[in-house]
Amino acid sequence: MTEPLNPNNAPYCIEFHDVVAGYKDFMILNNLSFSVRAGSITLLIGPNGAGKSTVLKTLFGLLKPRQGCIRLDGRDITGTAPSALLAQGIAFVPQGRNLFGKLSVYENLELGGITLGMKTARERIPEVLELFPRVKERLHSRAASLSGGEQKQLEVGRALLLRPRVMLIDEPSIGLSPIVVQDVFKLLRKLADQGTTVLMVEQNVKSALRYADDAIALESGRLVLHKPAEAVLADPNMERLFLGGAHLGEPAQPSDTAFI
Repeated sequence: MTEPLNPNNAPYCIEFHDVVAGYKDFMILNNLSFSVRAGSITLLIGPNGAGKSTVLKTLFGLLKPRQGCIRLDGRDITGTAPSALLAQGIAFVPQGRNLFGKLSVYENLELGGITLGMKTARERIPEVLELFPRVKERLHSRAASLSGGEQKQLEVGRALLLRPRVMLIDEPSIGLSPIVVQDVFKLLRKLADQGTTVLMVEQNVKSALRYADDAIALESGRLVLHKPAEAVLADPNMERLFLGGAHLGEPAQPSDTAFI
């Protein structure tokens, strides 16, 4: 049920080749292979436990593959530490809240750009704040005092300080209002149109597909489909085959959001 996906021979940014990864004796990714085009938004879909979030963690060096190869722009980055990947332009916005709650919004942004050096980070903070007016209004408030939506915007903004070539983002819509979710998707679309490669896991699949270029469906840690997002959105069988019967247009309930 897979098919080649590379219109106009676009260069590949991310490549997985027969990657096996998991925790102790439990393997989640099973000889997984796929490629992501540069400057595209690729959405990972599939039922709970399919391995979607594990793909992001393995790519970002948080989980070391047991076998296989991961390439970035043709270079082998298998098992590279997250700090080194940050330096290579890969940013990761994980699921949940990952802020320093007792520090201010500004201080959280400063820490997000620590690898750049403080001078460069401070120079870039104003351009990030222009993307998130509400966060800008709360600049000197403690991060813990922000609403869930404001905190997620701060996390995305912190990652954007790095001007990443690759953005990995896991469940950006959790805790956000529908309006803010659409704003985040539009921002990711803008980044991709400017050349950033985005690999995303998102529970609100139908909305995310409207902004994505490609969709990759996983099942038991294996690739089962790779198609243009618009083709997946138009296919009535996708819900039954790859989403475990979940409604495409409805966010999962809290008990269903702890993806592997």
